[in-house]
Amino acid sequence: GSGGALALGVGDHLHMLENSTYSVISPEGAASILWKDTAQAKKAAESMKITARDLKELEIIDEVIPEVLGGAHRNVMDQAREIDRILAQSLEKLSSLDKDELLDMRYLKYRKIGKYNFLGSVFTYQ
Repeated sequence: GSGGALALGVGDHLHMLENSTYSVISPEGAASILWKDTAQAKKAAESMKITARDLKELEIIDEVIPEVLGGAHRNVMDQAREIDRILAQSLEKLSSLDKDELLDMRYLKYRKIGKYNFLGSVFTYQ
């Protein structure tokens, strides 16, 4: 999490480890801004939707990479092999597309971000 998250988010395919988070601000920072109370960090994190599962449901990321038993830090080599396998599949899919297809997919992907459905109406932030 930080402004660096923005730089990492501009790929054709985005993947996250299942127990990771992705945000441009920490939950504590958001809570401090929104409620002037860092103790509200849990509430902020839940509303920010920063987990891999949340971001997959919102179609912001493309794939959640399963973590090895006990978490990625428990067996770095096995986890690295799983990441390598997912990235190789992703690269294979993207390599089969021509430039115009890639640009069209990228445009549509980022146009969808920020849309939400409220009582049957779709709103878009631009």
